[in-house]
Amino acid sequence: MDITFEQRAQGALMGAFIGDALALGPHWYYDLEALRHDYGNWITDYTDPRPDRYHGGLKAGQSSQAGYILDLLAHSLADRGRYDEPDFCRRLDQDLFPKLDGTPMNGPGGYTSQSIRETWRLRVREHRPWGQAAGVADTTEAAERILALAIRYAHNPAELAQQVSANTALTQYDTTVMAMTVAYGCILGSLVRGEPLDEQTSGRLMAMVHDGILPFHAVTSVGEQAVPPGPAAVRQVGQFPSPDALLTVSCILRATQDPDIRIEPAWKASLVYGMPCAVYHQFPAAYYLAGRFQGDFESAVLHAVNGGGQNQARAILTGALAGAIGGIQSIPDRFLKGLEFSQERQDLARKLARQANAAT
Repeated sequence: MDITFEQRAQGALMGAFIGDALALGPHWYYDLEALRHDYGNWITDYTDPRPDRYHGGLKAGQSSQAGYILDLLAHSLADRGRYDEPDFCRRLDQDLFPKLDGTPMNGPGGYTSQSIRETWRLRVREHRPWGQAAGVADTTEAAERILALAIRYAHNPAELAQQVSANTALTQYDTTVMAMTVAYGCILGSLVRGEPLDEQTSGRLMAMVHDGILPFHAVTSVGEQAVPPGPAAVRQVGQFPSPDALLTVSCILRATQDPDIRIEPAWKASLVYGMPCAVYHQFPAAYYLAGRFQGDFESAVLHAVNGGGQNQARAILTGALAGAIGGIQSIPDRFLKGLEFSQERQDLARKLARQANAAT
């Protein structure tokens, strides 16, 4: 069955919202026995958070603060028709920051990440301008919102990378975090365009690096040949010091197809790649689950959720990738119906998808 660009774009955005909400209850259980005790052997749907945990007081199907911020950026894109950084920053200043107090267990979604707390402190307490309010957090916080930019600019990889990089820099300035976040955005954009997630994904992205489209330093020219000396090599130097963030995905996809490499059950990808919050744990696990369960949105996202640890970020990132691969029609109806503000967000996804498709 053919999947249209707009179906893939809608699937990516709704997949992220759904992944976020599915992990709301069982978020941040590093003790897997405690997770199974509280939620059973296999989580299959939205759940209420326990009152003494990170999102206590919220209900099944609601969003964490990551979903709240993603909603702000997606609405900004849909309303403005493009990425308008001052408009998005205004929304953070007016619609998010007044609801925070600088402590973790506070704000929309019941918990505020380190990255947003630091930006809030620099903006609100120290009155720093945007552009001077980023912090050192090594998490996927930015990736959880820039996926909307990857959808909007899927047809224009150069602008996608530029806008994702600029948006990430609002809250995180570590260059490794930025490189891995931009790489994730480029991969998601390629899936929305209809390219497969496979062993050649990195090669297709590296071809754009060599053409000067993506802002990564090219350490090789073609395949494994050395970069020739001279001006041509100089022109291949990009914003980020190496293309490794782009190369990771195909290594992982190769592993999903290798009969000698199996992670069973697949939720144990969280143990293989790591349960913590940092980008170097989260992106590989998301690539693995989305690549292993291609066309099976439910399995990909539920294995992300049931892996424990920082399963919310893992489920958001996996949900966007899996939704782009299978399209909106691959998402089970119960996930759409059980999501808070579902119809509004589906309308938003359709509007953003139409705008993205028109920007060819």
